[in-house]
Amino acid sequence: MALHYNLAKVYAISENDTDFVMDIVTLFVSEVPQDLLQMKEAINEKQYKAAYGFAHKMKPTLDLLGMTVAHEEIIYIENWTRNEGKRKEVKDTYKSIESRIEKAVKEIRKDFNM
Repeated sequence: MALHYNLAKVYAISENDTDFVMDIVTLFVSEVPQDLLQMKEAINEKQYKAAYGFAHKMKPTLDLLGMTVAHEEIIYIENWTRNEGKRKEVKDTYKSIESRIEKAVKEIRKDFNM
């Protein structure tokens, strides 16, 4: 049973197509952790446009995988980039997203034998 993600939306839009579901989780596992690291670098270097781009790219995936809190946190980071805030204002939010994504990736890898 998935604790850190929920595939209900994925199954709903795919009409229970298991190949499509596998494609989505594979993309999540392969791309989102890399995007997260690049977003971290952009935040640390105060490259607001780049940080926004990575946050915006991850946002629909987090929503699709039912990661509600991480989705809300990524929206916070998007808003932070628009306001060109200080790094300390977003530090804890980033750490929370990072933790949630790491747990989801680990769980998906186990659940899908990846």
